[in-house]
Amino acid sequence: MSSFISDTSLHTAPVRKKVETLSSALSLPTVRRALGMFEGEHPSSRLGGNDDPLSARDYAFEDEARLIDWKSSAKNGHPMVVDRERSVTSRVHLLIDNGIEMDGRTESGETALQVAANAMCMFAALSTRRHDTISLVFGDSKSIIRKPFKGGLAQFEQSIDEGIGDRERSSRNFNALLDYAHTLGDKGSLVIIATDDHALDVKQMRVVRLIAAMHPLILIDVVPLNPFRPITLGHVIDGVDSRRIPAFMISEKNATAVDAHRQYVATQLADELKKNKATLIRAASSDEMFSKFLHLVSMTLKTPSLSTGLTMVGSGEQR
Repeated sequence: MSSFISDTSLHTAPVRKKVETLSSALSLPTVRRALGMFEGEHPSSRLGGNDDPLSARDYAFEDEARLIDWKSSAKNGHPMVVDRERSVTSRVHLLIDNGIEMDGRTESGETALQVAANAMCMFAALSTRRHDTISLVFGDSKSIIRKPFKGGLAQFEQSIDEGIGDRERSSRNFNALLDYAHTLGDKGSLVIIATDDHALDVKQMRVVRLIAAMHPLILIDVVPLNPFRPITLGHVIDGVDSRRIPAFMISEKNATAVDAHRQYVATQLADELKKNKATLIRAASSDEMFSKFLHLVSMTLKTPSLSTGLTMVGSGEQR
């Protein structure tokens, strides 16, 4: 784990503001489509479903044409969409690696844990709009704790900030977090797991495959600081014993070798996840994570990009 000493004040407020803006800008049909891309379509939205109708509303541009109810449309004289009752409540499981290793810095100056928490807020922004049941879980080598949560996005942000702020400084046990995910009930519920590059290994794919067989799975991978690349914000130290990285080790040759190894492992992992219909989102900062998240939502809407009124973003590059 690597960190660095810096006088720069680190804030999560800018990206959280973008998340809040996006949450309020997206309509409920758009939110459902965005989440449906990850978790699969709910039976209540399929053609020919026999669930009880809850309400009829005017067709909007965000709706798919196949969802038009022709009987209601003929009766009202214009296209109508019927929302049908869901037989189960949608549940989303958000699991965060809360080990001390996540205190390592990224190139943006944020800790890996801050980036992971902001990524979870992005998905919570969609889930709270849809009134999903959200299970928020923190895991390290000492314990796996489920933090109760109820409310909207603001309450979720408070819960996740309390969870990462009040924790004991214990090492990670990512394998235990994966095992916990494997034991989850609610087959078909969305599972999102956040960690960093150091925790991930292709050897863990056996249990990942088991999780993906039961749940739609998204893996959030935070890219930590490359300890051998020169930085301008301070100096690099070892996150465990606080010793400085020796100056003779900080070179472009060593940094390139580390980047190449990380990219090789990430490519292998992405290929394995794709085979199992799971999603990998890999980023080195909250802003890059938000860009990639927005790109995924844009793909759902079949538009090249989305604007939140604060910035226009696309896919971003993987590091």
